[in-house]
Amino acid sequence: MWIVIFALMLICGIGGLVYLLTRFRKFAFMKKLSGGKKFLSWFLAAVPLLMIGCFWFINMFAMIVVLIHLALFWLIADLIGLAVRRVRKKESRLYIPGAAAILFTAVYLGIGWYLAHHVFRTDYSFTTEKSLGQDSLRVVEIADLHLGITLDGDQFAEEMKRVEEESPDIVIIAGDFVDDDSQKADMIKACAALDIKTTYGVYFVYGNHDKGYYSYRDFDSEQLDAELVKNNVTILRDETVLVNDSFYITGRRDKSEGERADMASLSRDLDPSKYHIVIDHQPNSYSEEAESGADLVLSGHTHGGHIWPAGQIGLLIGANDRIYGTEVREDTTFVVTSGISGWAIPFKTGTKSEYVVIDIKEKKAS
Repeated sequence: MWIVIFALMLICGIGGLVYLLTRFRKFAFMKKLSGGKKFLSWFLAAVPLLMIGCFWFINMFAMIVVLIHLALFWLIADLIGLAVRRVRKKESRLYIPGAAAILFTAVYLGIGWYLAHHVFRTDYSFTTEKSLGQDSLRVVEIADLHLGITLDGDQFAEEMKRVEEESPDIVIIAGDFVDDDSQKADMIKACAALDIKTTYGVYFVYGNHDKGYYSYRDFDSEQLDAELVKNNVTILRDETVLVNDSFYITGRRDKSEGERADMASLSRDLDPSKYHIVIDHQPNSYSEEAESGADLVLSGHTHGGHIWPAGQIGLLIGANDRIYGTEVREDTTFVVTSGISGWAIPFKTGTKSEYVVIDIKEKKAS
């Protein structure tokens, strides 16, 4: 899905580039500076686009996102301006739609930058009639760090201090902890940051980016495994563990790995009176997981949509069962986090970066 979306982004980015080049020429000061010389007017119109090109130093996708948003908002502003001129039947000497589009884009993506780089706390509270072995269980879920895009190793360590202050019973890392261009030094720091005080430990499942699609990062999945284990992280690959003889945690292989165990086999021999938490990076096996009798399924992957309306497109084409938040099917509660960061694009529009705190309370019989 993301390949299709980014291919469309590239096409739209090229179209937006051409459109914006014609729009910048409309400003009165551009015409004045060019002195009526056509070549010079095109050259001057290209200067603001070169400034947008500076986002390339972040990455190509950041530049394309800025281009597309500016072109789209400018087109909308031009259409509104055209409608106003037809109603007023009067031309304005000032190119107000262009100025408005630039200002709106700056504010909109400025907020998107903040929502991507600031990590919020999101909390949920659920009850269960099943045994937890204690009155309540606090779970903290983190997903989609994609180490390096908005948080490096040191910055992630600061966020883990916040997580430790939550006094979690367990911490769940629901995939895409690292990315293709994450650096080994950062990976080591991020893994070390997972060695925090909890009641029952930190549990990890792989996402579709963790093992790397390409070969240009300076560490492999075996080295990632070694650092995780070194820092007391439990890696689950289609495995279930019984924690404190009280509740189960099942970690599923990611769907991108091809073959993986089905939920029926993973839950077949479990005691149905005990609470069962499932970690599945991608939220697209809801029917299977609900039928298995799982109590809570934790996912990430969607980044809450990341850039609107990418998430809604994914939902429409059936790539995911949910983009963000909670859903209940049968007796199973599903939670999808927007992630503590996101892949490639350093903006989030219509969503935010977060870690999730889940309090599960045992309902006492009356």
